[in-house]
Amino acid sequence: MSRVDFYHLQRQTLDEVLPKLLGKAYSTGKRILIKVGTAERVEFLNSLLWTFDEESFLPHGSKKDGFAEAQPIWLTADDDNPNQATFLFLVDGAEVAPTAMANYERIFNIFDGNVEEALNQARRLWKECKEAGCEVYYWQQSPTGAWEQKA
Repeated sequence: MSRVDFYHLQRQTLDEVLPKLLGKAYSTGKRILIKVGTAERVEFLNSLLWTFDEESFLPHGSKKDGFAEAQPIWLTADDDNPNQATFLFLVDGAEVAPTAMANYERIFNIFDGNVEEALNQARRLWKECKEAGCEVYYWQQSPTGAWEQKA
């Protein structure tokens, strides 16, 4: 069964948090798929990952760039997995079908705790994950911005 980690944003934005979490995930050597809510946001995040830090590099691409099978990190708004990723990041309201969860070793659902719709979607996904037998974890930002696992 898949492991699903829920990251509840409260003190920082997705744009601040995503590169850091991706860096940690990328360091494991696993391929990563980032499923984004809209195609427009795919290209915004694609640009962000090239410019977020002059000292860091996360090799990635999107449909606009092509060569999905060669990309360790692939951004998309679609349901496919062209880079054969084993880690899935869900951002900006993107969803994964319960039947597709088993295709991933680990799923990271990053949601904005200041948006009621995002909270409701995270609660719904949590319930679906539990029903599917996934191992679920909930992470919340501390006052300093560090991630703390909550029971």
